[in-house]
Amino acid sequence: MLISWNTTKECNLYCKHCYRDSGPDEKEVDELSTAEGKKLLAEIAKAGFKIIIFSGGEPLLRDDIYELVECAVEEGLRPVFGTNGMYITEEMAQKLKEAGAAGMGISLDSVEPEIHDEFRQFEGAWEKAIKGIQNCVKVGLPVQINTTISDLNYDEFEEITDLAVELGARAHHPFFLVPTGRGKEIEEDSVRARRYHELIERIMEKQKEVEIELKPTCAPQFMAVAQEKGMEMRFTRGCLAGTDYCCILPNGEVHICPYLPVKVGHVRETPFDQLWENSEIFKELRSLDYKGSCGSCVYTEICGGCRARAYYYSDGDYMAGEPWCNRGGSSE
Repeated sequence: MLISWNTTKECNLYCKHCYRDSGPDEKEVDELSTAEGKKLLAEIAKAGFKIIIFSGGEPLLRDDIYELVECAVEEGLRPVFGTNGMYITEEMAQKLKEAGAAGMGISLDSVEPEIHDEFRQFEGAWEKAIKGIQNCVKVGLPVQINTTISDLNYDEFEEITDLAVELGARAHHPFFLVPTGRGKEIEEDSVRARRYHELIERIMEKQKEVEIELKPTCAPQFMAVAQEKGMEMRFTRGCLAGTDYCCILPNGEVHICPYLPVKVGHVRETPFDQLWENSEIFKELRSLDYKGSCGSCVYTEICGGCRARAYYYSDGDYMAGEPWCNRGGSSE
């Protein structure tokens, strides 16, 4: 079980696809305080979660980030990060490691600096991200490279994986664009159904060639592809939204996932562990009582379809069938 905490809406970048609509000067006045954050971490641990992802915005902009990481470790959680990597000096990487950070997910969207910088809307972002990755590797802090997939980099996935290997990363996770936040504005760049499945196949084939872990995110059909290819995966399910995963917004709202803007509750009003156990929304998602093609698919247990994409393309029904899926078949 893992959970994302968008610790802040503030970010040094203004990326085109940002699901949280983050950017410079976007810090919310009602972000959870340090004390509230520590209380939340205790409740997350009590709910049975094992991994906490400190995300944003840019989580490294929080002044109390080392203190929060230490608290997470004390609560028995494994703290990891989702960051653009631009702030990670060698000194910061060492401090994060000493605080207890177990891994850094750093965004890298191309082998070409110009493409990455254009997507992130900041000249020099690629170079700083590469340096951040190198600094983490240098101090022995594990790195996972995260790539947001769109038409801009669809053809270079394998090259980015090769670069990840060269840099010493332990994993490369491609994130398939879900049109939410500013991502709605570039929805036409999303990798649509046919190419979507072609890329999943390519990722699984590339996995056979490299030792680092490749895991498509927001593409739960990879589990069906892996099963069909006889590949052993450490993962048990594609989409975890509401079953083994959810997210906390900077102000304490609890959402199904970062890409699915359905409010489940608020940690300032109800302890998180109680929300996780008692929410009718989470209970519905755990029922796996999906509609359409997902409801009759033989891969329901291991895939589940992308609940965020189902929500977006069905006018708000997160239990609808996966609109991009051309895999599976009737279980009847």
